[in-house]
Amino acid sequence: MIGILEQISIAWLLTGAAALWFIRSYMQGGKYRKSTTALGKVVLITGANTGIGKETARELAKRGATIYMACRDMEKCEKARQELIKDTCNPNIHGMKLDLASLKSIKEFVENFKKVESRLDILINNAGIMACPHMLTDDGFEMQIGVNHLGHFYLTNSLLDMLKESAPSRIVVVSSLAHTMGPFKKNDFLSERSYDASKVYSHSKIANILFAHELAKRLQGTKVTINSLHPGVVESDLLRHSILDKNPIISYIFAFPKRIFFKTTSNGAQTTLYAALDPDLELVTGTYFSDCRPKKTAAVARDDNLAKWLWDESDRLINLKLAQLGLK
Repeated sequence: MIGILEQISIAWLLTGAAALWFIRSYMQGGKYRKSTTALGKVVLITGANTGIGKETARELAKRGATIYMACRDMEKCEKARQELIKDTCNPNIHGMKLDLASLKSIKEFVENFKKVESRLDILINNAGIMACPHMLTDDGFEMQIGVNHLGHFYLTNSLLDMLKESAPSRIVVVSSLAHTMGPFKKNDFLSERSYDASKVYSHSKIANILFAHELAKRLQGTKVTINSLHPGVVESDLLRHSILDKNPIISYIFAFPKRIFFKTTSNGAQTTLYAALDPDLELVTGTYFSDCRPKKTAAVARDDNLAKWLWDESDRLINLKLAQLGLK
């Protein structure tokens, strides 16, 4: 009798283990499986020293690209750069200082980049901050909209001349499914009247997609494409301000579920690689992807009038601040 019970218990354990393995494999999402080369391509990735940005840099370096890691913390950047050079045997991986929370830093970065490079084939707007306490950028913008949207808006527009000269070229914007979870705060764009960390993150992710939507229209006929994407729910440093990472008890409790339901950083990079490399996407622009295939966005992220308003407001805010700083 005991033998039968033991056999039943073992069978249930094996079935449970198999189910968990299946769920974990499923949750890792779509993969970019084509062996597309990136040889001769110059690629700029923001926030490339950690998380999916680092894994994107790793894979593109393996495929022969010249990589520029645009990072705020140069000590961490250099450590990651040396690791990537060793792992990929590609010496053409460079680190450059870029703080997306500072328009002055962005301007200096662009000037320095244009001194060392004559082309730019792929720009990957990957860096971001998520659900942080209320903070301001150096220029007085709320941090999440300032880094996730305004910093990348200014960076991308400052590099458009290089992208056009290097066409066909691509811009990849890492957004999030979180864009479906919060309103777009047109009447409080910089969160000066109220602040909810998670809703403001969603607000900034809507802005990412609206930016790509509008810029795709403006780039028609240039052979420069821009697409946005959701990388998946990824276990990375982006979660450092969330209760899952900040609270040690909750972090311990959720450690195992995270391993089952969250993507690895390598798998989180797959849709970025797909958008950056797939030959079938050479003429595809203004599209939103998830798990290496097109996905429909929330209606707010497809609003033409809102996209145009966001462009004009972003341009106004940045040019006003640049004028105040004497950087125009």
